Amino acid sequence: MEPIIRVEHLYKSFQTKEGTVDAAKDISFSIEKGDIFGIIGLSGAGKSTLVRCLNLLERPDSGKVSVNGQDLLSLSEGQLRKARQSIGMIFQHFNLLMQRNVIDNICFPLEIRGIPRKEARKRAFEYLKTVGMEEKARAYPAQLSGGQKQRVAIARVLANEPQIILCDEATSALDPQTTRSILALLQQINKDYGITIVVITHEMAVIQQICSHVAVLDHGSLVEHGTVREIFESPKTEAAKRLIIGSGSKGVERMTGRRTIRIVFDGQSSYEPVIGNVTLAFGTPVNIMYAATRDIGGSAAGEMILQLPEDREIGDRMITYLRERKVIVEELEEELLVETEE
Repeated sequence: MEPIIRVEHLYKSFQTKEGTVDAAKDISFSIEKGDIFGIIGLSGAGKSTLVRCLNLLERPDSGKVSVNGQDLLSLSEGQLRKARQSIGMIFQHFNLLMQRNVIDNICFPLEIRGIPRKEARKRAFEYLKTVGMEEKARAYPAQLSGGQKQRVAIARVLANEPQIILCDEATSALDPQTTRSILALLQQINKDYGITIVVITHEMAVIQQICSHVAVLDHGSLVEHGTVREIFESPKTEAAKRLIIGSGSKGVERMTGRRTIRIVFDGQSSYEPVIGNVTLAFGTPVNIMYAATRDIGGSAAGEMILQLPEDREIGDRMITYLRERKVIVEELEEELLVETEE
């Protein structure tokens, strides 16, 4: 089946006072219909440029962007406007009209499309219920919290009945608890309506909570992509390692001269006393610098950062012991434990 989004050899650059900035360099990937797909990278990686190329708010210098098998770059302005109706977008700062109340904010894009007022309001109330905001229909944006504003923004997008929703750092302005509730809402929308969702973020925790697949950007290049579990368990590039290891272990104190490893457990081994067993087996303790259990794709995945004993032979035997028990083990370079991004 044809992917709902296909990007092929996309290039995009900008001219600045300092010279040419290559925001997207030969990027190719595809997104399947009904997927929740994450695009992640640190500041300056090119995430926002890439997502704006998906609906041609930014026009690529070259390459191809296909949605539902249709090459957007080949369309006339009128055809492109029609194609964009199937692509909704949610922004970090909500973009609500302050002079309009909630229901009128949701109706506004429908009015522009020429939807009769009665039908527009009926549709708006329907999607306000979907996001749990029907009681705020007459309120104004200034009277709402950040999470409530984002729910209104989501209802406004849903009212256009899109096939695709692009979320550009949609939770970055929200506190952690509100972020989790918004992500849970997006998951429910994906399940109930079958809408394909593309999530742009610099936070690995967001990717792990909501996405099934992820692409990692670094300085305008796509350096790694696959399922979230694949990337979490075995990141292959320095960019992916910094995002994954940095997402949980920021502030970990470095201890020079000691070997440091990252171990990842699957849904079953995370419940076994692996560290206790390895300490007993070798009669030597290890230093646990960081530990957490995450929900990835509906199953548990444990992660630890450990410092091994100074005796290299014992450290090697510990690594072999862990790998024999199907635990993923990777030795870390010291700089990966340094905080790289706020």
